[in-house]
Amino acid sequence: MTAPVLETRDVSCTFQIGAGLFKAKRPLHAVNGVSLKLMKGDVLGLVGESGCGKSTLAKMLLGLQAPTGGDIRFDGAPIMGLDRRAIARRVQPIFQDPYSSLNPRKTVGSIISLPLRVHRVGEPDEWRDRVEAMMDLVGLARRFTDSYPNQLSGGQRQRVAIARALIMKPDVVICDEPTSALDVSVQSQILNLLQDLRQELGLTYLLISHNLAVVEHMATRVAVMYLGRIVEENDTDSLFQTPRHPYTQALLASVLTPEPGLGVPDAQLGIAFPNPIDPPAGCTFHPRCAQALAQCSRVAPMPIADGNGFTECHLYNPAKDVAA
Repeated sequence: MTAPVLETRDVSCTFQIGAGLFKAKRPLHAVNGVSLKLMKGDVLGLVGESGCGKSTLAKMLLGLQAPTGGDIRFDGAPIMGLDRRAIARRVQPIFQDPYSSLNPRKTVGSIISLPLRVHRVGEPDEWRDRVEAMMDLVGLARRFTDSYPNQLSGGQRQRVAIARALIMKPDVVICDEPTSALDVSVQSQILNLLQDLRQELGLTYLLISHNLAVVEHMATRVAVMYLGRIVEENDTDSLFQTPRHPYTQALLASVLTPEPGLGVPDAQLGIAFPNPIDPPAGCTFHPRCAQALAQCSRVAPMPIADGNGFTECHLYNPAKDVAA
């Protein structure tokens, strides 16, 4: 069986948060036992509310944040002990905001060639040719090589960011809201470009997004995150057609529809997000869940196999009717 190109095994990340001048620090479990497998060529969509731990997980995969527990592996080998440069050769990010992720004092050519210089790949006299070839690949005219980011549009800047991420030919690209800062008219161009590059270069994506339409369009699998846990994972068609976890159902119910007269949808999640420093006992989602059972407030659910994925919910436990 082929090993996943990227895998997390029960990965956790805990921060110690100050509670006051004379009070002891308290743990915040930003990521709490996450296990994911990303196969070569797949696009794994990671969705969830702000503050659920998506960006912290991405930082750990990039080597920017050390996990406090668990294991991260590339091609079956643990990355513990690898330095940041070794990890950067395997995984690269595309950030949310192309206006702030590019150095305004550097030219486009200098920005795209930076990974080649840092990792000392090839000879300096080859770098411009490689940069221009990558600009051709992402649909950016070569005349912009000596331009500065403030001379480009938002879509052009994001193409620069994509070219910079791909110049090292990484195995995995982490796309953190890659189109949310762009005009709607430009978003589809960037998404189609990412799809074309995945096919042409054999890339593997981790796509972090609040836009469920983008995830449905791009992803081959989807993982739903809530308070540091993956509560549901499945292939895209199954998850969007028959969502199992109540939180997944609420997220899909919250999507705006262009149909007139329907107004703003009510996802029935309330207005209060649980305190991550003091999460609810049992299933952390139970205070917001309309389908909560008696044991949900006392017993944390275990992952239940569900077709090609799993759901972490008491509703699908065969023993759910047994008193906890």
